[in-house]
Amino acid sequence: MAKLILVRHGETMWNVEKVYRGRTDVNLDEVGIKQAELLGKYLSNWELEAIYSSPLRRALDTANIIARYQNVGVQIAEGLIDFDYGEWQSLSEQEVKRLYPTLYNEWHNNPHKAKMPGGESLEDVRRRAIEVVDDVLSKYQGSVVLVSHRVVNKVLIRSLLGLDNSHFWNIKQDVGGITIFDYMGGRFILTRHNDTSYLKKLQKSVLDDF
Repeated sequence: MAKLILVRHGETMWNVEKVYRGRTDVNLDEVGIKQAELLGKYLSNWELEAIYSSPLRRALDTANIIARYQNVGVQIAEGLIDFDYGEWQSLSEQEVKRLYPTLYNEWHNNPHKAKMPGGESLEDVRRRAIEVVDDVLSKYQGSVVLVSHRVVNKVLIRSLLGLDNSHFWNIKQDVGGITIFDYMGGRFILTRHNDTSYLKKLQKSVLDDF
């Protein structure tokens, strides 16, 4: 039985400030580094067969910290890179509301129909992320960690549950949150979702879904 552990990277200042990140290579902030350390310790009792990561630093640094507690290295998977927000990247949510009011409303009401100017759609994300999952399942039978981003993880979770992209906002994935699927008999079984229990000692309030 294979086990997929989907991890969202630790906190960045752009999460706190509600700035669209996308392909912009933002570093973990001090809290994000602490979150990754706690996650690494939390997963240290798991014998991981592999750790895959988005190539962006906030994910890759999270993955490398997890790997310190394991006997495996980190493999970069381009298919796990963050959603390409196109012209929205590096803009705050307030700026996007002002500059792209129609698309912003579409994104929040009909996410499956939204296509970012100069960027991606959720279907683009689904195709490339599922390719990573298929590749992982063809190579491993044990526990594998995939470190990625909010949009990618939400799309993957929805897809593995057989839900279409219109359900994007029905799923939340906090910074540092982990979601676990068992893969048995050709079926993905959700066994844990958005677990942040190991972060309680930080005593930090939960951020909005951003």
